[in-house]
Amino acid sequence: MEWFNYYGLIIMVVIMIPNIIYAIKQKDSANAYRNKTVEIFEQIGRYGCFVFMIFNIPYTFMGFWFSNGLTLYLVINAALLFAYCLAWIILWKSNLVKALLLSVLPSVIFIFSGIMIASIPLLVFAVIFSVTHILISVKNADE
Repeated sequence: MEWFNYYGLIIMVVIMIPNIIYAIKQKDSANAYRNKTVEIFEQIGRYGCFVFMIFNIPYTFMGFWFSNGLTLYLVINAALLFAYCLAWIILWKSNLVKALLLSVLPSVIFIFSGIMIASIPLLVFAVIFSVTHILISVKNADE
């Protein structure tokens, strides 16, 4: 795998499509849970994941560490993306199950991708994003 990850770009586009549709349809929705520190770390983790899913910085990633790694990477991520999009469609109304699924699935995608391509920055940002995004999603579902 070279410095530009085309597969990572496709994964990011697919993850963003339901979010963009939701943002267009729910223009006035805002987070009920307010914690500036958590929100800042979530955004740092989110944008770090976006960048390192698409760009592989030399000496910070090792690529697939076993044969057929690319195949496993594509199959697992495709299944997780399918589940993510299906959850958006089936669970359109807000509830705790939707909040958990729609925060856990992208978190798993980022962590799995970081492990598969052995990307240290992606893993670090994925952990930051996962913890904060799941926390915010659960807190917002409770409100």
